[in-house]
Amino acid sequence: MKFLLSVHYLFWLLISALFFAAGEFMSKKFAIQPKFISVIYILILYSVGVLAWLPAILAKNQLSIVGAIWSVLGLLATIVIGVVIFHEKLNAIGIVGIITALIAIFLLSLATLD
Repeated sequence: MKFLLSVHYLFWLLISALFFAAGEFMSKKFAIQPKFISVIYILILYSVGVLAWLPAILAKNQLSIVGAIWSVLGLLATIVIGVVIFHEKLNAIGIVGIITALIAIFLLSLATLD
């Protein structure tokens, strides 16, 4: 348990968000070409994401801030996958939203410095 808490909580949030985004990637692949094995992969990826979330919330114990940071990280990772891998288009409003999300992560990270 000490090891889990010795690693900065933002690292755990990033790992969790990346596994969540990988689950989103597999969900999109499943939507394109449904296969039962994809469901297994999706469940595993989301489960690992939840397990990586636990040390972060344990370290900070501030659901409102840690949860918001996790949501924004997961959202950003999902957007990158959609745009880069699946060639989905992002308009000007979407870009402004991404910039706002990055500002939100920065501000929420500052809010945890107590």
